[in-house]
Amino acid sequence: MTKRSSVDLVHEFWEQVWQPPHNYDAIDDLTVEDFVLISGGTRIESREAFKQWAREFGSKIDDMRFDVVESFENHDGSRVASMWRITGRNNGVFGTDPGGEPIEMTGTAIWAVREDGKLLSNRVERNAYEVFLSLTGGR
Repeated sequence: MTKRSSVDLVHEFWEQVWQPPHNYDAIDDLTVEDFVLISGGTRIESREAFKQWAREFGSKIDDMRFDVVESFENHDGSRVASMWRITGRNNGVFGTDPGGEPIEMTGTAIWAVREDGKLLSNRVERNAYEVFLSLTGGR
């Protein structure tokens, strides 16, 4: 059996979790129990806390579409960098009124991957400030 690349693993995560119908339970199969997400400087610790965060975030963008712009891994597959783009409609993202306005968000995720092909952690940065300004008219 051929070992899949770490990029393939990350792309499977993107497809399973962020593409409709948003299979948040796939997080159980793809991540370690003590998974850590660092999103915009906030640390979410444990697989269960991450699943809750993902469900909450996903509920704030209607008709979400997630596209991978580019991904690559380091020499031993222990790290994957991925640039991505989300489009959809506002359902209260970033505490805004859920007015259904179009959303376009871009970001970068840096993943740590364990030798057995489980995701250890993810650090995400995105253009949240710019999206917030576009939804609130710059206020």
